[in-house]
Amino acid sequence: QVPLVESGGGLVQVGGSLRLSCAASGRTFSENAMGWFRQPPGKEREFVAKISYGGGSTDYADSVKGRFTISRDNVKNTLYLQMNNLKPEDTAVYYCAAHRWAYAGRDQGDYDYWGQGTQVTVSS
Repeated sequence: QVPLVESGGGLVQVGGSLRLSCAASGRTFSENAMGWFRQPPGKEREFVAKISYGGGSTDYADSVKGRFTISRDNVKNTLYLQMNNLKPEDTAVYYCAAHRWAYAGRDQGDYDYWGQGTQVTVSS
């Protein structure tokens, strides 16, 4: 199992930056692809970014490409999301998730473990 705990959310102004962290416990973190998803107010949860088990493969939603960077430290069992040039439309609850395999797609149904979420609010 890979229990997950996100941190690093908060209130930031337009154009600012935040780094989210997702601490994972359990022996299998380094074997699983990981992803970040978000749920804007009043909307469904959506894909943000994903990374393969070793970090060599990443993928981003078009809306965040060039602004967000996903990374992982398999020694520290931690997933990160560096968010730069934040926009009001980035306001959402952000979730990290562990995929069941080493390489992941964007389908939320294939992610077996989820964190509790962390709120990111971008003010204009």
